[in-house]
Amino acid sequence: MKAVHEGTYADVALNRVLQHPTSDVERRLATELLYGCTRRQRTLDALIDQFAKKPAHQQPPDLRTLLHLGLYQLRYLEQIPVSAAVNTTVELAKQNRLSGLSGFVNGLLRRYARQTDDPLTLPTDPVQHLGVQHSYPDWIIEVWLSQLGAAETELLCIYLNQPPALDIRVNTLKTTRAAVQEQLEAVGIEVEQIAHLPQALRIQDNAGPIPQIPGFKEGWWTVQDASAQLVSHVLDPQPNSVVVDICAAPGGKTTHMAELMQGQGDIWACDRTSSRLRKLQQNLTRLDIHNVQQWTGDSRSLPEQIPPADSLLIDAPCSGLGTLHRHADARWQQTPQTVKQLNQLQSELLAASAQQVKPGGTIVYATCTLHPDENECVIEAFLNNHPGWSIEPPDIAAAHTTWQESSGWMKIWPHQRAMDGFFIAKVKQNIA
Repeated sequence: MKAVHEGTYADVALNRVLQHPTSDVERRLATELLYGCTRRQRTLDALIDQFAKKPAHQQPPDLRTLLHLGLYQLRYLEQIPVSAAVNTTVELAKQNRLSGLSGFVNGLLRRYARQTDDPLTLPTDPVQHLGVQHSYPDWIIEVWLSQLGAAETELLCIYLNQPPALDIRVNTLKTTRAAVQEQLEAVGIEVEQIAHLPQALRIQDNAGPIPQIPGFKEGWWTVQDASAQLVSHVLDPQPNSVVVDICAAPGGKTTHMAELMQGQGDIWACDRTSSRLRKLQQNLTRLDIHNVQQWTGDSRSLPEQIPPADSLLIDAPCSGLGTLHRHADARWQQTPQTVKQLNQLQSELLAASAQQVKPGGTIVYATCTLHPDENECVIEAFLNNHPGWSIEPPDIAAAHTTWQESSGWMKIWPHQRAMDGFFIAKVKQNIA
């Protein structure tokens, strides 16, 4: 927690801790505490403001971190006894050179625990009310309220505070969904098929470290959320065609397209970060995929060696508001200013991509955010500036869904579909 408060990404901080030998129980608790305290920090700060003389932002940083840990356990983890939550937090204070404040920690946590009703005082302003109760910045609440209204926004807030599901995509170049499901169930891992996606399985319980789950090392499957799987089906890449993926790493959609193309044809995977492309290569090797070529650089200026595409995918960099349950700290890192910067980049990527597609070819623009400025506004501006392009509603049979909106694009709200939030739009270059 201390590292996260100092600016380290939550997943990086957690991986450092989990490198040390730990039991499965300890791993799960560490994950829950780190991600939970990070998600809920606005709510936890509000409680500190109520129960302490000094507000949270004036508390010593290490003390604020410890109070978050204690309050989170008391408020959100029913399986941990009150005495254990209080005593371990007090002991942590002593171990972290805060012995003089251990009595304060003990008193604050016990005062909270003695409350019979929820002691959290909520603002009357509807935006701040939801923001404090569910721990989101006001600006994100405002973006969702403008699209959903209060009741649906609250459901979305609740959903994105829950631990994410673990979805996997079966590698049909090697096996079948039925075979993978049988293999997992044979070792006691409960899974279910996701009906509208033919390669998707959802693991129902904690199956342990992913590399140790049967079939992973053999390349029978890879981790990919259901929404992300939907993107490649909307693109509908055909065998023996040319596909360009301009924001490819770490390769979930690249490898999916290769599977849908039955390993036939050419895929160019482009990304400006060489370290992320190395992860893509690891996935290609494990999944035994051979029809992907890689290029490192800024996809707004693709080289001549990359041929014109029949289909092009832009899995655009975005604010990630549809995946806040996966990225606990993202809600505190993104701002309205970063959204403006992303909108500029997204628009430039889309405009450049239009020069890379064959006449009559298609582009799928996808994000895992729920902000109109990164989704609808980008597509509408592109179509206004490129009269030779138009919305291409997805082939319903290929996409395995009827979720498109009247506009022709798809917007997946996580609390309605039980999957990551995504925006998917397909545009086609008209033949003169």
